[in-house]
Amino acid sequence: MKALLQRVTEAAVHVDGDCVGAIGPGLLVLLGLDKGDDLAVADKLLDKLLAYRVFGDEHGRMNLSVTDTGGGVLLVSQFTLSADTRKGLRPSFSRALPPAEAEALYQQILSRLQDRHPTVAAGSFGADMQVSLVNDGPVTFLLEVGG
Repeated sequence: MKALLQRVTEAAVHVDGDCVGAIGPGLLVLLGLDKGDDLAVADKLLDKLLAYRVFGDEHGRMNLSVTDTGGGVLLVSQFTLSADTRKGLRPSFSRALPPAEAEALYQQILSRLQDRHPTVAAGSFGADMQVSLVNDGPVTFLLEVGG
């Protein structure tokens, strides 16, 4: 499971011109689900994501998490994070979790995230989404968690 975290001052997701999710300061999380990923892996990722220290403290050091700051989390499914790009000029998605399984797991992850964090927004699984953000820093990290 991969999560690309971007510290943002704001982020939003639009589908067919309608805003389906938006946050102010916090984390935009692009989530890639791989074959073999399950709820146990998801819980490890959520633990790390909510505690990962990417926000500045009073000295400007990255010592605060999104939980510490009370920032929002915008969760967006992005199967392209599961691409194998090592060979050739076309990505292979053979490592990605099949769409029906990925959607079920994504919905479970979203529900668990909403249970654990007060401000959560989300994209629409499988939709053609337009994601806008103002990356703060810029600060971007790729978290990878396996079983």
